[in-house]
Amino acid sequence: MKKLLLLLPLVLLVALSLTLTSCSDNDGEQTVIDSGKTVTLNVYNWGEYISDGFEGALDVNAEFEKYYYEKFGVKVEVNYTTYETNEYMYSKLVNGAGTYDIIIPSDYMIQKLIGDGSEEQCMLEPFDATTIENYAHISDSFKNMYYDPNNMYSVPYTYGMVGIIYNTALVDEEDYKDKSWNLLWNEKYKGKILQFNNPRDAFGTAMYLEGLDINSTDTAVWDKAFAKLSEQKPLVQGYVSDEVFNKMTTASAAISPYYAGDFLTMAADNDDLSFYYPVEGTNYFVDAMCIPKNAKNKDIAKEYINFMLSEEIAVANALYIGYASPNTLVYNAKTGYINPDYEEGMLELTDKAIDILYSASPDEINKTYTEKNETPCYKSFTTEIQDYTNALWESLKTQN
Repeated sequence: MKKLLLLLPLVLLVALSLTLTSCSDNDGEQTVIDSGKTVTLNVYNWGEYISDGFEGALDVNAEFEKYYYEKFGVKVEVNYTTYETNEYMYSKLVNGAGTYDIIIPSDYMIQKLIGDGSEEQCMLEPFDATTIENYAHISDSFKNMYYDPNNMYSVPYTYGMVGIIYNTALVDEEDYKDKSWNLLWNEKYKGKILQFNNPRDAFGTAMYLEGLDINSTDTAVWDKAFAKLSEQKPLVQGYVSDEVFNKMTTASAAISPYYAGDFLTMAADNDDLSFYYPVEGTNYFVDAMCIPKNAKNKDIAKEYINFMLSEEIAVANALYIGYASPNTLVYNAKTGYINPDYEEGMLELTDKAIDILYSASPDEINKTYTEKNETPCYKSFTTEIQDYTNALWESLKTQN
């Protein structure tokens, strides 16, 4: 992108610097940045999870660089990298393999990163979301969530649910009309079925089907789910993350569990693809923006979060990603407001888009499951259960 020369004097830069309260530095001092250098903001996010300028979409990171310079007179370069699973992102943080200013983990992983909130366990920077101006646009239903009850460590980015994507040209109607997880175990489609390539979601498909508690601390419960996944493995073409896009749109696979938002992206490239939320219940998740405790540019990171909540950027991301937005500038269930730009874009994507994302609440879809178990949302594991499920997962992946 075009590099601009910094003309503002240092005294103005100091006046415009942001104030940030952190768990390690609460003295209220402002960050002063050398006016002669470009600051790198390291953002670590899921793949295909931000409007990046592809095919005419708004390049959000480039827009932030321009916005920050115009507002603060400081040149910022966004170094944007991606990961495929929460667990991989967590391992990078724990092992010190990367230093990031912004991460966007899922709910249960945020709970794990916070730990008990102590200085020793907490891996996130507390910044109090209410101090961010545009946080006012987040729907009240996404505040005080179980994983961050005091809104101290995270700001919701997207939310959604997992369902089953299937190709109507390859799958018989009689096999999907009951809208069950069982479709993933149908031997008729051996070699055409995909499965998640991460343990939490993969085990979840079996546990929702069997009515098992997805947050159980009983190893016997996980053994049951493992047996169900072992039963499925001979039918599975592959365990996938982002590869699902190509496999489903090109019809090299016929059935896959995946996120509703990603289905909409795939459906735009293949009219034969359809989707349903399984009747047995499914995962309801929230991904949120966080600042790691060891971030080097916490003040800029906080401004990045604020920028992501502004109207044009929130709409651009919602359209590009295809996930449901917790931002009332995009969609407000309470007032019935749909941003005109968002509505037009979603209807162009698929006439089912808004219906799939917003017509049914997670509570309604998960009624059957919650009658048996506490919640369909993933929660942080104990260390013992985490180790146990990891061992089961490795065993599953190495099975002949």
